[in-house]
Amino acid sequence: MATSVRATSDGGPPPSGTAPRPPGRRGAPASSSGWRSRLYRLDTKASPYAYIAPFFLCFAAFGLFPLIYTGWLSLNEVQLGGHAKWVGFDNYTSLWDNEFFWKALRNTFTLGVISTVPQLLMALGLAHLLNYRLRARGFFRVAILAPYATSIAAASLVFVQLFNPDYGMINQLLGHVGVDHVQWASSKWPAQIAISTIVTWRWTGYNALIYLAAMQAVSADLYEAAALDGASRWRQFISVTIPSIRPTIFFTIIVSTIGATQLFGEPLIYGGGVGVTGGTDHQYQTLSLYMYDKGWQVGELGQASAVAWVMLLILLLIGAVQLLVIRSNRRKLGG
Repeated sequence: MATSVRATSDGGPPPSGTAPRPPGRRGAPASSSGWRSRLYRLDTKASPYAYIAPFFLCFAAFGLFPLIYTGWLSLNEVQLGGHAKWVGFDNYTSLWDNEFFWKALRNTFTLGVISTVPQLLMALGLAHLLNYRLRARGFFRVAILAPYATSIAAASLVFVQLFNPDYGMINQLLGHVGVDHVQWASSKWPAQIAISTIVTWRWTGYNALIYLAAMQAVSADLYEAAALDGASRWRQFISVTIPSIRPTIFFTIIVSTIGATQLFGEPLIYGGGVGVTGGTDHQYQTLSLYMYDKGWQVGELGQASAVAWVMLLILLLIGAVQLLVIRSNRRKLGG
């Protein structure tokens, strides 16, 4: 026993029954270990929320707060630079009796139809052509996207010159086929056709690339099976391509509908000095222009906020109808 004690005290090896303590490591207090464990668990749980917090902060500041504040303004009588006075739903009832509001609503609908329908049909056709192997296919893909990269102001100013009733190229071309000069600005339907042409020119290529990406994801086996059955390219397009990219088509319809409801820049610039009112007779004034006119020209922020909320409700209604259509199609397909 004495020998064992002397060997240990002299720096020799410890007794065989004693485990050596690692050098430089001391026993950590239990409280420190528990604190580190809690900090680790907190970091694991809180880190994902910290990463996504900037988005929600920006959304709350620039999305949610303006939406709620606009809803509150729509229930008040507010003049530009004045104080708010609670009026309830009077702003909404006044819109119901306002003929210019209904005219703006009709113009928004007609402009949306005559710009969205041709735009999406042309985009489908262009995507179908680009889906096949063509020479300089990359060049054409970039070329059809060029109008989307052009600013609204530049495109609108060019088309204003093209549709000028006095010296515009469109009237000159129509004159060669015996058509009298068309008043593209003062008449309702010619003005709306001109504005829808600007919208169609800018967004057709963008939608065509979306359709092209969806078409390239369609399995080649489906086309081979259709070709073996004797289907022509047109029949393959109708029976294979369209059903396969149906979700993408619904997506573009929803996005184009939202854009048509918010149409603002094209009619504003096309009308020039009377662009805010949509022409001398409000013949192409959209809901967005009517809201801008009420808020910043007349100064009635309460009614302008009511128009904004009506636009939001219209978009929600359109989205709900399209969602029901999508679900109905899924049930038919057994999805």
